[in-house]
Amino acid sequence: MIAIVGAGPAGMAAAVSARECNQPVTLIDDNPTPGGQIWRGGEGSEWFEKLIRSGAKLMLGARVIGGDVNRRTLRIETRTHAGDLEYEKLILATGSRELFLPFPGWTLPNVMGVGGLQAMVKTGMPIEGKRVVVAGTGPLLLAVAAFLRKRGAIVPAVVEQARWDKLLPFMASLPPGKLLQAAALGTAFYQADNWVVAAEGTGKLERVRLRAGNTIQCDYLAVAYGFVENSELAEHFGCDAIPGTGGVDLSIVEGRIVGYRAAGREDLARKWQPERAKQLRFAEALNRTFELRPELRQLAKPSTMVCRCEDVTLGQLRSADSWRSAKLHFRCGMGPCQGRVCGPAVNFLFGWQSDSVRPPVFPARVSSLLSNREPTTK
Repeated sequence: MIAIVGAGPAGMAAAVSARECNQPVTLIDDNPTPGGQIWRGGEGSEWFEKLIRSGAKLMLGARVIGGDVNRRTLRIETRTHAGDLEYEKLILATGSRELFLPFPGWTLPNVMGVGGLQAMVKTGMPIEGKRVVVAGTGPLLLAVAAFLRKRGAIVPAVVEQARWDKLLPFMASLPPGKLLQAAALGTAFYQADNWVVAAEGTGKLERVRLRAGNTIQCDYLAVAYGFVENSELAEHFGCDAIPGTGGVDLSIVEGRIVGYRAAGREDLARKWQPERAKQLRFAEALNRTFELRPELRQLAKPSTMVCRCEDVTLGQLRSADSWRSAKLHFRCGMGPCQGRVCGPAVNFLFGWQSDSVRPPVFPARVSSLLSNREPTTK
């Protein structure tokens, strides 16, 4: 059996490809439906239909908290029980999460991730008539701004840290369809070479101050400075390389390739290599264009919280000399998120790398670590 962890675009494509070769597949995800963050709420219906027709077994609402590569088992926790799932081959398609950089006021209520706000609106959060500033970097800012406007939100500004001298060549290289989308969205409310220096309000967000010197009144701030790979499981299982992030099209292509390879059909996998090379070139251009500027390391002040779980400030971290030192002296990264938010931030700020990933990879019930029951599929 081929076990696939992650039911986003890459995981769905891998499952469909392996099932095309008549291999048994179990697709595991901690969300109640497949699609990942990118297709949350029923988008990408073509792949939903392909997945259903494929006959792959779905194990939803289930989280992989560890495993043993020698025994070829995954330790899986659901809401009600836990157990080990045996596999013959394993595909990790765990996607990515937003990168947050600390700045004064970023812990205020109604300051949240770009994708996080989008997901909440997709699942029913009312946004009509609310003023939302979208900030950070990358094409996702425009896509989410367009989505929010369709849902009735007022978007007074999309604030992009990249400079125009990088943005314009990138836009010129886009395919006609995407170029038209960018041109339609890139109106006066799109502000390049700018970023949020502070979020302000009494009790909750009321306004944001920008590097350009202006202040914008708003109900929500959606901010993210790109993405960081969900690499914890891969590191736990001893994978040598983490592919990185490159957008939904690259995810689907790479899902296709690994699905065919896991099924033993290298001939089919090779057919997708030219498309993968094309998407990798686009991903490289994307990363160059939206590379984070060094000035962003000056956003946080000594009193700014960096580790929200354990209330660790930038001033405290400056007395540490490594990620391990920050954990030992200040418990940075030892709260419920286990460094998933502050870890990438301190990597950007100080260049620190996490020491290791130990099981359980995610916080888990003690009973889940002891149970020998087999998890169920549906």
